[in-house]
Amino acid sequence: MAEGEKLIPINIEDEMKSAYIDYSMSVIVSRALPDVRDGLKPVHRRVLYGMHELGVRANSSHKKSARIVGEVLGKYHPHGDSSVYDTMVRMAQEWSLRYMLVDGQGNFGSIDGDSPAAMRYTEARMQKIAEEMLSDIDKETVDHQLNFDDSLEEPVVLPTRIPNLLVNGTSGIAVGMATNMPPHNLSEVVDGTIAYIDNRDIEVEGLMEHVKAPDFPTGGIIYGYEGVKEAFMTGRGRVVMRAKAEFEEVQGRECIIVTEIPYQVNKADMIKKTVDLINDKKIEGISNIRDESNRKGMRIVYILKRDAIPNIVLNTLYKYTALQSSFSVNNIALVEGRPQLLNLKELIGHFVDHRHDVVVRRTRYELKKAEDRAHILEGLIIASDNIDEVIAIIRGSSNAEEARENLMKRFELTEVQARAIVEMRLRQLTGLEQDKLRTEYDETIARIADLKDILEREERRMDIIKEELLEVKEKYGDTRRSEINYAGGDLSIEDMIPDEQVVITISHAGYIKRTPLTEYKTQNRGGVGQKASATRNEDFLEHLFVSTNHQYMLFFTQKGQCYWLRVFEIPEGSRTSKGRAIQNLINIAQDDKVKAFICTRDLKDEEYVNSHYVIMATKKGVVKKTSLEQYSRPRQNGIIAINIREEDELLEAKLTTGSSQIFLGLKSGKAIRFEESKTRPMGRNASGVRGITLASDDDEVIGMVSVHNFDEDILVVSENGYGKRSSIEDYRITNRGGKGVKTISISDKTGGLVAIKNVSDSDDLMIINKSGIAIRMSVEDLRTMGRATQGVRLINLKGDDSIAAVAKVMKDEDELDETELHNIEVQTEDGTALDNTATESEDSGEESGED
Repeated sequence: MAEGEKLIPINIEDEMKSAYIDYSMSVIVSRALPDVRDGLKPVHRRVLYGMHELGVRANSSHKKSARIVGEVLGKYHPHGDSSVYDTMVRMAQEWSLRYMLVDGQGNFGSIDGDSPAAMRYTEARMQKIAEEMLSDIDKETVDHQLNFDDSLEEPVVLPTRIPNLLVNGTSGIAVGMATNMPPHNLSEVVDGTIAYIDNRDIEVEGLMEHVKAPDFPTGGIIYGYEGVKEAFMTGRGRVVMRAKAEFEEVQGRECIIVTEIPYQVNKADMIKKTVDLINDKKIEGISNIRDESNRKGMRIVYILKRDAIPNIVLNTLYKYTALQSSFSVNNIALVEGRPQLLNLKELIGHFVDHRHDVVVRRTRYELKKAEDRAHILEGLIIASDNIDEVIAIIRGSSNAEEARENLMKRFELTEVQARAIVEMRLRQLTGLEQDKLRTEYDETIARIADLKDILEREERRMDIIKEELLEVKEKYGDTRRSEINYAGGDLSIEDMIPDEQVVITISHAGYIKRTPLTEYKTQNRGGVGQKASATRNEDFLEHLFVSTNHQYMLFFTQKGQCYWLRVFEIPEGSRTSKGRAIQNLINIAQDDKVKAFICTRDLKDEEYVNSHYVIMATKKGVVKKTSLEQYSRPRQNGIIAINIREEDELLEAKLTTGSSQIFLGLKSGKAIRFEESKTRPMGRNASGVRGITLASDDDEVIGMVSVHNFDEDILVVSENGYGKRSSIEDYRITNRGGKGVKTISISDKTGGLVAIKNVSDSDDLMIINKSGIAIRMSVEDLRTMGRATQGVRLINLKGDDSIAAVAKVMKDEDELDETELHNIEVQTEDGTALDNTATESEDSGEESGED
């Protein structure tokens, strides 16, 4: 040990504790967490201040990145050059920051995770919006501190006009805590801040009317609102993000096209992982993936296999890949040097307090400058009023110091005024210049009064903050990039979609579309129209509803599930287009099949949903009645409508008012008629009750009819082409669950019953054979006959052919005119469509067709 040195024993545990606390506080305060006022970490602040000091502003030329990094490194940030350059690069990437702060020239990386070029190759300058963050920094608006070697001063915080913490968000990992804040839309944040200034007692819910949700630079869809709400309320929450995808047909193949992906997702990695999942058979139905992204925008094409259902494949992609990912919000920022978890109101409140502090300090600075100037102008005016005497005093003085002292004695001037007079130029002695002095003095005095008024009145200061915010919004505000998908029925998207009337058509093969009613009304009809399109190969129009965009379509599947679509979610098509397969629009299982659909009015209308019922029938003779209210809360993945027993399946679902009569037809030729009121309403998970007793184990229900118009007849059709039309009154009303009465005499010649329909003379029938032949016939050609007869041959079948299905047919769209549509229109408008004389299929989606 050297002479004069001594050892001090220290407990290692205490030393470790204190050293670790010092280190963690340094990381928290000086590295990883942003300041709540300007939303910047020290390195970001130093980069922007370094660029400001270098003069590389938005209107100057770009400077080499290495020059800027060197400036920041040498003066303010004594760490690795990569930390400074990486920070600057991120501020120049349009997919990283919602509002970029640096304007980069050269290769600054890509959304695929490619590295930027080395700093010696790239150039940069400030964006215009970054200048707003430094505006008034030279007016003593913020405190400065010494840099790392005490040779220079740097700002503790920037006097930003931009609410940067909310607008650009941030992320950082400190010691024992982390922050992760999403970006938001500048226009929305400004509106929210102004609302806060106008009413300091505003609740977070009130602010959320302005700041609706995060707004990510990469766009995409915010899927569900609960996480957003929780984040705004508490400062923590989970925001689910989804890619924006649509279906397209490319070269005859169905494709999923992704144009926007979730924030912070690496596109190349995502595609690679998707390919791995396809190879591992975790994802089925995709034959190829192409990345067709270019400078114009992103375009990832998932080419599907021929038997794949796009909607199912897309949901699988959402489930297993980064096409759906979440952003865990954790709003921790430094408030007066201490980390705090902040909600939306607190974030806005701290920014407003900071702006208020900046306005006060700027006003004090400007007031001092104005008072100093007024003081000098007073001296100059005295001099100009006594110019001859002033000149004589100056000429009679041996030096400038003596001249100043003589002037101070003669005119009672201060040293500052005397120095200004001595240094005055000769041109200021002209009359014009003297007038200018007086004008400037008057303006300065008025300016001083105004600045003092600002300092005295808080409302003036708040008005200034609002004006400056509105100016920022005018310059840099833009529209939202991220769509919000309000899950759980909170569908404010309605507000943006006009509730106009549309015609919904569904073909026998399950293709659906909506067409504006106006497209029919403007047609000039000359005779019977011809189908203008041959796209529906051996398909035909089976159902037609006139509805409005805000109504709902309910789809029931053979496994007993119920799915919803708002009418505006049904793809729009022209009168001649094919439409889109229903299975591609809802999240239906691959082995399930839509069997029935119902068009209802507003599901939020309590009176309507409580006065209507859904009645269902299964192949094994079970019926179930449930209040429509049970189906009034739509869910993305559907709900159970009826608990289907083993080896059974749902056959039909009808909308009723509770006063209809129900007919069930059996394959064995029996039919039952009973009052709907005999079936009590049950919950969604119930299995139902017996509607009819089957004649044997291989017997089954082939159809259900809900009758409220007793002028109609009952039509039954058998497997081998025999059919019969009988009056409703031929069937006596019995109790539910009985064996029924004979509706047609079944024999080997007729074959089993395949269809039961309620018909009138105005209806047409479409009979489809198993061989694919479809024959259309008019119901009025069939005479009414007794219930127990064999019926007449409706269609001649060849060989082993038999009837597969019978459907009541709507007229082709080209044959529909305004009058016919208006009749349906009236039935849907008056709110009691089920009690009108039109058939239920026109109003409530009666027929399923795939019996």
